[in-house]
Amino acid sequence: MLQLNRLDAEDLGLILKTLKEFTSREAPLDKRLKWDESDVCPEDVVRAMLSPDVGLHLVFLPADYDGMGGGAYDVYRLSCEFARIDLGLATAMLAVALGIDPIRVGCTHEQKTKWLPRVANEGLVVAYGVTEPEAGSNVQSLKTVAERVTDASGRVTHYKLNGVKQFISNGSIADLYTILAKAPDGPTFFVVERKTPGLTPGKHEIKHGIRLSDTAQVLLQDVVIPAENIVGEREGDGLKQANEVFGYTRLMVAAFGLGAGLSSLEKAIAFSKERKQFGTYLCEKQGFTHKLLVPNSVRLAAAQAYIEYVADLLDSGSENRQVEGSVAKLFATEVGNIAADDAVQALGGYGYCVDYEVEKIRRDARILTIYEGTSEIQQNIIGVFRMRENVRSKGRFYSAMAAEVEGWPDAGGPAIARTARFLSGATITAFRAKLTHQQHAVFEFATAMTEVETAVALARAAVRRNDPLMLAQSRVWASDVTLSVPARLLKVMSAAGTIDPAEFARLGELGSMSQAIADQSGRLADMDSIARVITAR
Repeated sequence: MLQLNRLDAEDLGLILKTLKEFTSREAPLDKRLKWDESDVCPEDVVRAMLSPDVGLHLVFLPADYDGMGGGAYDVYRLSCEFARIDLGLATAMLAVALGIDPIRVGCTHEQKTKWLPRVANEGLVVAYGVTEPEAGSNVQSLKTVAERVTDASGRVTHYKLNGVKQFISNGSIADLYTILAKAPDGPTFFVVERKTPGLTPGKHEIKHGIRLSDTAQVLLQDVVIPAENIVGEREGDGLKQANEVFGYTRLMVAAFGLGAGLSSLEKAIAFSKERKQFGTYLCEKQGFTHKLLVPNSVRLAAAQAYIEYVADLLDSGSENRQVEGSVAKLFATEVGNIAADDAVQALGGYGYCVDYEVEKIRRDARILTIYEGTSEIQQNIIGVFRMRENVRSKGRFYSAMAAEVEGWPDAGGPAIARTARFLSGATITAFRAKLTHQQHAVFEFATAMTEVETAVALARAAVRRNDPLMLAQSRVWASDVTLSVPARLLKVMSAAGTIDPAEFARLGELGSMSQAIADQSGRLADMDSIARVITAR
């Protein structure tokens, strides 16, 4: 049996119980709505959740440095449950985890011993200082500079930092910052304590959502720090260290999307069982359930299956999973946003009012497709790297997925398999036709790749658990994907006008829109079944 690096079920259960008890006591809905209205980050609550009595941050810290040593699955579960409660407070926790990550992956044992036990035991609030006003998510366009300070013999004793960091979560309340700056030998992370002269919080951002999270500029003016505060043993490793943590941090944000979506769906379902229209409850109306509940149930199930698949990869020691992290983040945050938007619609006028919370979830969830790399950045990563991988393997990357699911008809496997084979062929054709030079085409392929990969993950999970609800959800998602992927890719390849007509005809046969339409058979019965189960009718 595969050995996974994660907490045992009892410890994880205790953490989740602690989270629920803590937020119920310290951040009930009435308080959170007031903080949201006044745009206030409850710093005392953020600090309390890092206190020895609560210690939620210990999940993110290695066991060798006074943490609990949680794995990716544990991080996903905590992040998802936190997002179901409040995305603003969850973002404060994300910022702590993100700020720790450069130390966790880049520092020497001696450096980790200096910083991580302090974070664990003193409950230090940490911030991740990478984004800048002009660079945005492009960390290679850094303007913040780290200048060497040497002694008489030429030995580097200190660094002097100058620059501005933008949109920094925990920016004005952090005790410790991991700052990325351009050193003479390249981008480098440095650990900077709040008390260091020259470091000051800048403008507080007034935001559309996640108002319970502190977001501010961080100003660095002649900030002098000891040379040993460098992350690692040399300059120039900052981008490598940043890339190394993306699999984990993007999985966290994906879990936020899942949590926000699940919370939204739950509230829409609850409302549908209480609200009557024209003599019957909304949950009994197919026009309501099949538009606003069932599709979100299906997409969120696919998101959850894929997130758990990536968590297993990471916890088994599999490295370099940046693309999988991007797929998880792209899909889960997009579907979380849709679910939140549909919840507002589901509650009608009440959904637009503060007391019912779904409008707050909708505002909070909107950031998820933006921070920690926008959806467009994820699409670029997925489209470029997956296309290369499939071409390099001569189509085996997606054809292997097809072979895996082919024999699972109860989960829509044959439809997924045919779509995966079409995607494999379309990818090779597009690569040879140099469609990689068309960013729009790359984005469309990324969306198709994401749909196929999440369909495979959901089918795999549904078959493994042999759960009737998941099997129905998998069949519905398969019927969606087998129709949308060929339509999307044939459209963009035709639009490009660079595909040989004979090759285009071959792909059209491989995609088989007539078969995709035939695959819709039974879909309505599955949607009826899903609606009955999720509304407990």
